[in-house]
Amino acid sequence: MAPVPPGIRFLASFNRDQWYKAFTFALTFLLYTSFHLSRKPISIVKSELHKNCSHVMRAPTESSSGQQPVLHPELDCSWKPFDRNNYKQLLGAMDYSFLCAYAIGMYLSGIIGERLPIRLYLTVGMLTSGLFTCLFGLGYVYDIHSLGFYVFVQVANGLVQTTGWPSVVTCIGNWFGKGRRGLIMGLWNSHTSVGNILGSLIAGYYVSSNWGLSFIVPGVIIAAMGVICFLFLIERNVRCSSNTGRVHSSQTLQQIDLIQEEWLIRSRAVTHQLHESFTHSCECCASVCPSVSRCYSVTQVYPAVCLQGVVEFSLCLLFAKLVSYTFLFWLPLYITKAAHLDAKKAGDLSTLFDVGGIVGGILAGVISDKMGKRATTCAVMLLLAAPTLYGFSMISQFGLGPTIGMLLVCGGLVNGPYALITTAVSADLGTHKSLKGNARALSTVTAIIDGTGSVGAAVGPLLAGLLSAQGWDQVFYMLMTADFLALLVIHKPHAHFKSSEAMQSEKQAEI
Repeated sequence: MAPVPPGIRFLASFNRDQWYKAFTFALTFLLYTSFHLSRKPISIVKSELHKNCSHVMRAPTESSSGQQPVLHPELDCSWKPFDRNNYKQLLGAMDYSFLCAYAIGMYLSGIIGERLPIRLYLTVGMLTSGLFTCLFGLGYVYDIHSLGFYVFVQVANGLVQTTGWPSVVTCIGNWFGKGRRGLIMGLWNSHTSVGNILGSLIAGYYVSSNWGLSFIVPGVIIAAMGVICFLFLIERNVRCSSNTGRVHSSQTLQQIDLIQEEWLIRSRAVTHQLHESFTHSCECCASVCPSVSRCYSVTQVYPAVCLQGVVEFSLCLLFAKLVSYTFLFWLPLYITKAAHLDAKKAGDLSTLFDVGGIVGGILAGVISDKMGKRATTCAVMLLLAAPTLYGFSMISQFGLGPTIGMLLVCGGLVNGPYALITTAVSADLGTHKSLKGNARALSTVTAIIDGTGSVGAAVGPLLAGLLSAQGWDQVFYMLMTADFLALLVIHKPHAHFKSSEAMQSEKQAEI
């Protein structure tokens, strides 16, 4: 009998639960990759909506008459209404409309996500996001030049895209425990950068010939992934029968209904206990909301706000995400203007920032696991990011080689803290012992932290559009200031917040 190949033995060494974990990891990775893939095209298309198309044309008799070249200004070249002199403000307003809707919707999304099945909630969000992304591209197909149309599409897309993050984080948190969470989440969170890279490449491929397809193709992709989500996403670790697709149990359907009813009663009891425990946390609430006279009024709406570190990390993410999303929406246009490249080459070059972001997110997770201190890791990377941003603004003027190197370094230092806070830190706080095992609270904690960060994501591109009219140096000064502010607000949890692994090791040492 022939020996079993080593590869087959390796695959057979994993049990069914491990295969389900790997499948959920890969599926949620691809699902959120498609979200970011559909957000990226607007930054690539900006340089096409307003072209630097002043060019010199000579009259037919120019060669014989020796007339001077006739300068034709940017007329009938840029896409109306972005052909005006205030095009940067108009483009910034589009970014702001999307991100402001995203920030507002994120707070609501966490609450709604707790009460609906994750699979259905995420599926509807992805299908509608694909619809609105395609609608933006159809503006090119049907020759639409109304600013109100594009702003409406951006607002609607921003609202429906809030279904993504709380859902996938809750799902991945349900499947993976606290062991090596920084590494696992660091690897998993690279979907953000992978989506940005793919979105840049797809949008860049069509931008010069038909920029409408730069939106339509990503819109179709995210809608298709929504169908895959509906068919295959497993929300939490349950035993499934491969033959019937039903819950693997000897219970009858009536007994299963009784179990579900009992689970619902218990979950309500846990919620009641949470409410009771947090109404006694007045000291915490007083420090978070000094203007609020009664702790009850705060904890009744958001008990998770009183968790130690939630407010500090939320504010830190606000400034960190401000920097990250400014690069997301404005880096290709900056490269076009600074390096004098066309839209496709600038889009391709901007992907290096996301390549650095992948490495930075993984390193941040690994280092925080080893040290057991999430806040310290964030603080060090933020401290290094500010001078690096200044260096990038200077070096980007000295050629392609130095620009490539600085893009990689900036991407790692800017996206490292952002990735760590939105994944491992959110999961640590969402599974805090004071929540008494309420797994669905993870969705609310994630929504609070990412929703606050999204406020910064909305403000950053808007400020970039306003400040860039005075020179790109002003934009980089704004980004460096945001990094220093993020460092200041993270200083408080730096002293007391520890990762779940560090707390477990301390308990074992005491025993």
